[in-house]
Amino acid sequence: MIKSYSAIPKKKIIVIGGGFAGIQFIMNLKKDLFDIMLIDKMNHHMFQPLFYQVATAQIEPSSISFPLRNLLRKRKDVRIRLAVVREIDHVNSKIQTSIGEFKYDILVIATGSKTNYFGNDNIKKYSQSLKSTIQSIKIRNLILENFEKILYTEEKESEALFNIVIVGGGPTGVELSGALAEIKRDVLPKDFYRIDFSKLQIILIEGSEHTLNSMSDMAKKASELYLKELGVIIKKGVFVRDYDGNTVTLSNGDTILSKNMIWTAGVTGNTIKGLPEESQTNTNRYKVDRTNKLIGFENIYAIGDISYMETLKYPNGHPQVANVAINQGKNLAFNLKAGLMNKQTREFEYSDKGSMATIGKHKAVVDLPFFSFKGYFAWYIWMFLHLMLILSVRNKLIIFINWAWNYFSKNSSLRLILKKNEAEDK
Repeated sequence: MIKSYSAIPKKKIIVIGGGFAGIQFIMNLKKDLFDIMLIDKMNHHMFQPLFYQVATAQIEPSSISFPLRNLLRKRKDVRIRLAVVREIDHVNSKIQTSIGEFKYDILVIATGSKTNYFGNDNIKKYSQSLKSTIQSIKIRNLILENFEKILYTEEKESEALFNIVIVGGGPTGVELSGALAEIKRDVLPKDFYRIDFSKLQIILIEGSEHTLNSMSDMAKKASELYLKELGVIIKKGVFVRDYDGNTVTLSNGDTILSKNMIWTAGVTGNTIKGLPEESQTNTNRYKVDRTNKLIGFENIYAIGDISYMETLKYPNGHPQVANVAINQGKNLAFNLKAGLMNKQTREFEYSDKGSMATIGKHKAVVDLPFFSFKGYFAWYIWMFLHLMLILSVRNKLIIFINWAWNYFSKNSSLRLILKKNEAEDK
C-alpha cells in the first residue's frame, strides 16, 4: 500500500532540533515516506541526564554525545543542516536560517528548553549553566582551575574559591551536589594533597521547603538526608537575588562568597521568532492539541519540552522530561504516517512510569506509580535504566566501564582542563 504513494511528490518535513523529541520522531518515521530535513545548531545529540557526570569528570563528553550524521547514517531520506533558525514565516511555509531559506510542507519544532534566569542579567552573565555538553566541560574546567588557583592564592582571598554554590534543588541540582561531594571526599584530595578540603563547602540553595520537590515525600526526605551525610549544606526557602561573580546575595539578605555558582533553578522554552504571541504560554511553550499540532495551524507541530498540551491527567501541561519528549516524537511519527495512508491518528497520552534521582554511590531515590524506594537497589535501578537509554551499544559499554572503574578505584582519569591556552602562539 505504501508503494502506491511512490509517484506522488514527497512532502517536505523540516525538523528543528536534534534532542530527544526530534531524534525519536525521525527514527520512528518510516523510511522514504517523506523528504526530511533536520536542522540543529550543533552536530550532535546530547544525553542531558548525565551532563552532571561530565561536569564532575566521571564520564567523557563523547560518551553522551552522538553525532547526528552517525545516528541517521542509514536514513538516506534525511538531510542534516547545521544552522540557527532565526524566524518562521508561517504564511509562506518557510523558515529563515543562518545559512538561507527553506520551504516546508510540515514543520516540527523540537527546540527543547534553555536555562531560565528569570530576567536577572547578572546571574546569566556570571553563573554557569548545565544545559549542553560544552557547558558541562566549562563547569569541569572552572572547578579544576579554581583548585589550581587555591594553591597560590593567599588564604584570606581563597574563600570564594572554596565555596561551590548550586542553585536549584531539582534532580540536576541534587545529583550535581552529590557528585561534587563525592569527588571532594574520594578524588580531589589525591590530586591536590596540599589543599585542606575541610574548607571546601558545597552549598545547595532551593527556593521551596524541600529538595526534589516534584517527587514523593520519601524522596524529598531521603535526598536531603543523603546530601547532609555527604556534607552538602542545604539552604531551603531562600532565593538568589543577585550574583556578581564573587558574591551570592540571597533573598534573606545573607551573602556567600563564591567564584563557582552553577544555576539549575529553572528552564524556559526555546521559542523562535515569527509565530503569534497567542500561540505561546507565559513560560515560552507552544500550545498544542492532543496530536501535538500547534493550535491554529494545520502544518506546524511542537514536541518535547517546547510543547504545552493540556489533558485530563495533566491540566497544566506535561513535565519537561525526556520520556515525554521521546513518546511525543514517536506518537507524531505514527500520526503522520497514518495521515498519509488515510488511517486513524491517535491522541497523545503520557503514562508516567516514575521518576528517579541519584545522590551518590548507593544513594538514590525512585518513585514508581504505586510505591517508592531508596538506597542500594534504587541506585542500581537508576544506573541500569540510564544505560538502557544511551543510544549506542559502544557508548553503553564505555559508560559502564567508566562507572565500574570509578566504583572500585574511587578515582577517574578524566580530570582534564580542556580549553585554549592563551599563551599559545596564534
